Amino acid sequence: MKAVPILIAAVAVVLIRLGLRRRRTSSRSRPDRRRTSSRSRPDRLLTGALGRVHLGNTGLVAAREIHERIRSRMFRAVTLVLLLVVAAAVIVPTLHSGAAATTTNVGIVAGSPSLRTELEVLARSAGVKVDLVSVPDDSRARAALSSGQLDVVVEGGGAILVNAPVSAADASPAARYVRAVSQTLGVERAFARAGLSPQQAAIVSRARPLPVESLQPGKTGRTTSEATALLGVVLIFVVLTQYLTWTLMGVMEEKASRVVEVLLATVRPIQLLAGKVIGIGAVALAQAAALVAFAFLLGAAVGSSLVRGTAPLVVAATLVWLVLGYAFYSWVYAAAGSLAERQDQVQSLVLPLSAPLIFGYLVSLIGVSSGNVSLLVKVLAYLPPTAPFAMPTLVGFGEATWWQFLLSAVACLASTLAVALAAARVYRAAVLQTGGRVRLRGLIRRSTI
Repeated sequence: MKAVPILIAAVAVVLIRLGLRRRRTSSRSRPDRRRTSSRSRPDRLLTGALGRVHLGNTGLVAAREIHERIRSRMFRAVTLVLLLVVAAAVIVPTLHSGAAATTTNVGIVAGSPSLRTELEVLARSAGVKVDLVSVPDDSRARAALSSGQLDVVVEGGGAILVNAPVSAADASPAARYVRAVSQTLGVERAFARAGLSPQQAAIVSRARPLPVESLQPGKTGRTTSEATALLGVVLIFVVLTQYLTWTLMGVMEEKASRVVEVLLATVRPIQLLAGKVIGIGAVALAQAAALVAFAFLLGAAVGSSLVRGTAPLVVAATLVWLVLGYAFYSWVYAAAGSLAERQDQVQSLVLPLSAPLIFGYLVSLIGVSSGNVSLLVKVLAYLPPTAPFAMPTLVGFGEATWWQFLLSAVACLASTLAVALAAARVYRAAVLQTGGRVRLRGLIRRSTI
């Protein structure tokens, strides 16, 4: 089950990459059409129906971004595929558990009523559904066993027959039931040979193992919280990878098509940048909330155990850090998009920007998958670039108190403010410079002169 969330992340990242590549190909094949529509789009949105609503310039830009992202084919395709993957992750374990509850056909040869009752009791204790069938003799029982009509045959003398050998590693319903019947009937035969009375045999059979006590207190509910934290870390990574890349590509495409020049004639650079970040972030949060709600509703409908015991606190922490993580990284990616105006220039920017994000994701994923929170995860939980992954992991393991969570969130918000101010300066200085990639070192040098 732990491989399912990792598969979700891999599928989503591949889809995002393929979508960006397709988008790049279509933009190269139809440059004039895209530029014409892009140049007319700001005027329609800024002077149309939205212009009559007092949202402010930042709100108008955010509404424009929300409108454009929701209408894009990439958004719809990725959302549809993620919904399908989530549905598979919820439904497939249910089908597997339903298959495990198939009926085991058991034949009884010359058995007493007490044997039938005992076989039914063993089936209930083993969690296996059985259908007991009386067979007249051994030959008919063996024929029914060979043809597949029966799974197990219990003879009145105590022998147990199966069609194929049952290994110790076999976890099928029939194998579990065969081992339980074999052990129980073998113990009863030993009681009879020892000459124990039925009362004495009953006392021995009801023997319970001695309780095992530990000096250190144990933790409860870790399994549920850890599973929720695992899904939360993967969800944060998928959403951030998708929408941060869209933020960078959106800024770069507006600069390359000169749409930004039209927009900056109406709004200030900080308003344009903030509107873009807020608009794309609202779409990201809406998509993440839709995936979570879909998983819960589908899980409740099919009775899946994947979301039945989900820890609400970990879900809330995941959504909080999804917002904080996007708020921190979105300014960086937007500023980086203003430095480039071609796809080949973007590739050299994405790797260094995504390095801390990928590092925090991998460390947190390894920690939550292994069931052991390392010291490194605890340290990364207080560093803004990696806290969106590490802190939900600590919450899932019960290793973070409310004040530690608040301290990490405050540190992330303070860092986000500083990053936003720096990103706004870079964006204002670089977004109108064309003719090649703008070097950040050159911007810093000019700003200090």
